[in-house]
Amino acid sequence: MERIAKKYKESWFGVNKIYFLIVILLLSAIKSGLFLSGFIIPLSFYIRGIIKAKVPLEPNGNFHCQTFKYKEVGNTVLKLDVWYPNQIKRSYPLIFFAHGGGWISGFRNQPNNVSWCKFLASKGFAVASIDYRLAMRNSMENILTDYTDALEFVKNNAEKLRIKKDDIVLMGLSAGGHLALLYASYHTFINDETRMKGIKGVIVYYSPSNLRDIFGKEQKSLSARFATMATFKGMPGQKPGLYYYYSPIEWISERMVPTLVVHGRKDVVVPYTSSIKLVSKLKSKNIPCRFLLHKDGGHGFETNLKDFRTIKILEDTVRFMKKFVS
Repeated sequence: MERIAKKYKESWFGVNKIYFLIVILLLSAIKSGLFLSGFIIPLSFYIRGIIKAKVPLEPNGNFHCQTFKYKEVGNTVLKLDVWYPNQIKRSYPLIFFAHGGGWISGFRNQPNNVSWCKFLASKGFAVASIDYRLAMRNSMENILTDYTDALEFVKNNAEKLRIKKDDIVLMGLSAGGHLALLYASYHTFINDETRMKGIKGVIVYYSPSNLRDIFGKEQKSLSARFATMATFKGMPGQKPGLYYYYSPIEWISERMVPTLVVHGRKDVVVPYTSSIKLVSKLKSKNIPCRFLLHKDGGHGFETNLKDFRTIKILEDTVRFMKKFVS
């Protein structure tokens, strides 16, 4: 019975659960122009669980956090939170953190992100957790512009924020990791030293490196496909140029910064093979990199599992950071 239950859970129907019904409703809404708006519905079931999760090594105690407005676009105010260690210092190395949510949902201070910020702050880092515009009403170019502007804000205000602008690690979960990867790979590919100044490494958790992998045979989650289609306004066959241009793996060069890639083998949202291909490309360019795989991990495993392997991955993540920043 246990084996049957496990098989069902990993099956297409088990992965998508009630999403099957939602798909029918969404398809029926295409002609009425509601298709894109409906993308948020299936992903919300996943988000509902992930925002309540915490990393198993979240420390006790109070951590100082300051909120800053880094940009205003029309009526939209974009903010970032900077979390600080309890030890008072003149300045700290910075983890520039971007949340996940399939590019169409999520926010900087949802519980799982706050948990990550507290954990990293307890290890001696300042952490800037950012908001960015979401893809339901914006393009990927808008999102990347926000990402760039937030990064420029912390660099330009380094003294005020008490961060070391020459000791920055880009980090992101899922879609946030995609943004970090894309920013670093693209700007190193074109050798933009100004944009990359001070960035010492990239850390990504269960992030797509080739966007076309979201539509591969190994990928079972309809919600992930819907979110990707909503973001890029079509399927890979309809928008091949966009899917190529915004896939970080296409921009990996010999100038890419050191990269840590983390994934769960049982991820049904972003297939772990996407990370395997990324690491292979990094190694082919002789980029210092490391791949941490959790054999029982799914999407967001580090906030759902509390086993030894998860804790080891978290500790190795911190070691990787400290290897490249002072």
